[in-house]
Amino acid sequence: MHPMQMFELVIAMLLAIILLHYAAQKMGLPPAVALLAGGALFAFLPGLPVIALDPELVLVIFLPPLLMDGAWFIALRHLHRHMLGIVGLAIGAVIFTTVIVAVVTHWLAPSLPWAACAALGAIVSPPDAVSARAVLQRVHLPRRLSILLEGESLFNDASGLVLFRFAIAAGVTGAFSMVDALESFALLAIGGAVVGALVGAAWVLLAPKLNDKYLMIASSLLAPWASYLLAESGHLSGVIATVTTGLICGWYQHIVFSAEVRMNGTAFWAVMIFLMEAFVFLLIGSSLRGVIDRVGGFDVVLHEMAGPVLAILAALTLARFLWVFGSDAVIRSIRALGVRRYTPIGARAATVLGWAGMRGVVTLAVALSVPEDFPGRDFILVTAFAVIIGTVLLQGTTLGMVIRLVKLEEPASDRARMSMSEAEAAMAQARLKAVEAHAYGDDGTLLHPQLLDRFQRHATMSVTYAGQEAHFADQLHAHFDLILKAVAAGRVELLRLHRNGDIDEETLHELERDLDLEELSALAAKA
Repeated sequence: MHPMQMFELVIAMLLAIILLHYAAQKMGLPPAVALLAGGALFAFLPGLPVIALDPELVLVIFLPPLLMDGAWFIALRHLHRHMLGIVGLAIGAVIFTTVIVAVVTHWLAPSLPWAACAALGAIVSPPDAVSARAVLQRVHLPRRLSILLEGESLFNDASGLVLFRFAIAAGVTGAFSMVDALESFALLAIGGAVVGALVGAAWVLLAPKLNDKYLMIASSLLAPWASYLLAESGHLSGVIATVTTGLICGWYQHIVFSAEVRMNGTAFWAVMIFLMEAFVFLLIGSSLRGVIDRVGGFDVVLHEMAGPVLAILAALTLARFLWVFGSDAVIRSIRALGVRRYTPIGARAATVLGWAGMRGVVTLAVALSVPEDFPGRDFILVTAFAVIIGTVLLQGTTLGMVIRLVKLEEPASDRARMSMSEAEAAMAQARLKAVEAHAYGDDGTLLHPQLLDRFQRHATMSVTYAGQEAHFADQLHAHFDLILKAVAAGRVELLRLHRNGDIDEETLHELERDLDLEELSALAAKA
């Protein structure tokens, strides 16, 4: 494809993303579903070239920043608290699902070697971080369930990739050693964590020395790719390395970044991640044509592969439910024996956790990386694609309904010790003390009476409001609605002054930024 044609195709895809995302909002669908379906239709438009994805390039471009973003914002304290459950899902569930899928596949296609069946199991077993984010950000979940799903999506790709590599090696060489596999996984995970920790520490130490907001934001963009590529070049886990870097950078960014850098950086990352997630689903859908053409057309897929593929999709879905409910039953049994350290999530939460198993770009990229002469490659590709479409379209569109049906409730033990209003009251007291300490001169003269009065009133109001959100909700909404009206009036006047030539662009942008901050503050307080 000519470079100019490639650029035009990217622009067309960007337009498709905007239109499909807007359509999804209007129809109440998850954007991932609309993008996936739109990409599939996009692939069959006459005159467009077949989109062939380079699996290694796709993983390198998309996976590091998306993993970094997920790790950056995850609640590290809750991640540590629920690490046993996360490891159970990220490693145990992946291995269990791989075995179940391998057994079912071999039963359906006895001529397919066990190594090929295991490779397929490893490809489709780990739920995808991108798909999970795309769906979970539209629903509200209790803290523990949210952490389990987010943590699983960050770490499970590593275990799935290791299983896949050993299955491919076994298919090529005909030999497999469980001891070697475990040793290799330990080396990959520990080595990747070390690399990620070094990159994260380097960023924490060096980023503040840049003394420029754009350079600091650029360094945060460099960190995930540096961590991933360094680890992969040393034959270690780039996934674990990137997640480790993200956890460290996310924990220390509150110290490293100033307010201005954080606001600009957050806006930059939000738009970039939005576009990358959208491009991922659009590319997945667009690659359908190449997969169908390779296996001989829709007729071959429908008449020869549809039955086994649907059976495998049902098997991996059932395997996840078996693991989740089985793990919960084990925890209940342990508690019955007197060990109270671990708490079961319950049948309602287990149902949601079992249903939230969307697959995505990693599944497709790994499937595309299967060697050309590997047994059953065409069947593996079709199954991987069907699993992505099936889980995103079915589970992605119904997850919200499942959550509403089971009526999840957040346990008191998972709630933070302080509510947001109580934290605001504590902050207001700390700010008041700082102002009181500097409001008076050396001779006791009050130097800042208005400032002191403002912070005293704010501290008093915060203490009164703390824990009484429902009681003051109507008053506060009316209060901030009036602030938003005042901000809107200020904008009209500011633009009038600029359009009349009374102020220049510099003054316009400075005052507009003040209004933007005031509006954002009011909107956040209303939420």
